[in-house]
Amino acid sequence: MLAIFKNGLVNPPKELHCPVSTQAPGKPKTPDEILKDFLASNKANGFSLAFGDKALLAYSPPQGSITPHQRMFCGVNDVHCIFLGRLNNLCALNKQYGLSKGANEAMFVIEAYRTLRDRGPIPAHRVLKDLEGSFGFVIYDHKAETVFAALGADKAVNLSWGIAADGSVMISDNVDLIKPSCRKSFGPFPSGCMYHTERGLMSFEHPTHKMKAMPRVDSEGAMCGAYFAVDAYSKVNSMPRVGSAANWATWS
Repeated sequence: MLAIFKNGLVNPPKELHCPVSTQAPGKPKTPDEILKDFLASNKANGFSLAFGDKALLAYSPPQGSITPHQRMFCGVNDVHCIFLGRLNNLCALNKQYGLSKGANEAMFVIEAYRTLRDRGPIPAHRVLKDLEGSFGFVIYDHKAETVFAALGADKAVNLSWGIAADGSVMISDNVDLIKPSCRKSFGPFPSGCMYHTERGLMSFEHPTHKMKAMPRVDSEGAMCGAYFAVDAYSKVNSMPRVGSAANWATWS
C-alpha cells in the first residue's frame, strides 16, 4: 500500500527529515515517480486514486502467500481507508457499531471514524485500544482534508513513513519503496501510535505521555531519519478530553 499527502496536510515530526539526504547518492523522488515505481511493481492488480493535488492512495490486493497480512481498501462518502492485518474481535465491534456481520476491517474502521468524527464522545485512543489483533491503517477524509493513521502495538504489522522530494509525506508497508524514494528522510511508523492531521503523532497506548525522537543511524554510520517512542518521564500538560469535543475531527 502507498499513501502520499502534500506538505501541510500532514506535518510529520521535524526529526523525520534528515538534512544528510541532500548529500547522499541519488535524490529523493517526487510523488509521481514514487507512484510510478509502486504501479510498476504491481502491474497485474495495482491501482491508485488521486484527490486533486492534496493526496494520493495506491493499493494492490494480496498476491497468494507473498503477503503475510490481509490487505483491503474501502471508500464510503469521501472517507477512504487502506487496512492491513486482522481484527480478532471484528464481529463484536461490528455489532457495537451497528454494522452487518459481513463488514470487513476497513469498513469497520471507516464507520468508527465517521461515528467519532460526527457525534462520538469517546477519545480516539480509547477506541484504538479496544481493537484486538494486528493492524495498521491509513484513513483519508477527502471532504474534511484530514489524515488519520494508526499502527497496532504488537509489531506484527509494519509501516514506514518518509519525506519525498517536494516535502510530501508518504506512508507505506514497503520499506523497499520508501528507502530509495525518501533517501535518508524516513523511519518506521511507531507501533502503538496514531497520527492525526490536527493532533499530530501520539501514543494511543500511553496517551498521557509525550513522544520523543531518537536518531537513526544506517549501516554506513550516517544519520537516517528518526525512531519515535513514548517518553516515560514526560507527560502532556493535561489529560485527553473525554467530552463530546474529543472526537477525531476536532483535536487541537
